[in-house]
Amino acid sequence: MLSSDFGRLVKEIELINDSSADWFHLDVMDGVFVPNITFGSPVLEIFKKFSKKPLDIHLMIVEPEKFIDKFSNYKPQTLTIHIEATKNLKSSLNKIKKLNIKAGLAINPDTPVLDLEPYLDEIDMVCLMGVFPGFSGQKFIKSTTQRLKELRKLIDKNKSNTLIQIDGGVDLSNIKELASAGADILVSGSCIFSSENPNSMIDSLKVESST
Repeated sequence: MLSSDFGRLVKEIELINDSSADWFHLDVMDGVFVPNITFGSPVLEIFKKFSKKPLDIHLMIVEPEKFIDKFSNYKPQTLTIHIEATKNLKSSLNKIKKLNIKAGLAINPDTPVLDLEPYLDEIDMVCLMGVFPGFSGQKFIKSTTQRLKELRKLIDKNKSNTLIQIDGGVDLSNIKELASAGADILVSGSCIFSSENPNSMIDSLKVESST
């Protein structure tokens, strides 16, 4: 939703409510962990009030453990924190799980995939970044596909049920390949909201990812 028009946010939410999209993916940035600031509590309250689909909140913030309780108030289905953002990773993930929220762990393009292995039994989802986090509309980093294949093998080797989410640069040019390589969840923003018919674009993305 970072790519949506926040000047008409309720209508943008209603657009997604009426589409074939499965989740609302919400990027919360603090201007410290990433070089941008997005939105906080007032905007999340709007999503909580008007969304009819699960909220997937992605925290791109330092020391996310300080804010887990706060973000749990918005009733997300999934709360994702970055492996690079805290020294209290295991306790943070456990805290999310104790709140009956699915725990996601995001990883930046320059962090080795193998760093995820100690946490695979403690998380529900890996958010593999296809761009460096901070801004929407960035070009997909091609090496992400190889990292995805590496992650898929790592999860299978550990017999984990962890899902793989790809976030950043996902569009019609790569979504089929990413799904074939083992991605379970595909996040797309600017590709959808910059199209003439967002609902039709969502339908096309879903068709491509399932063929």
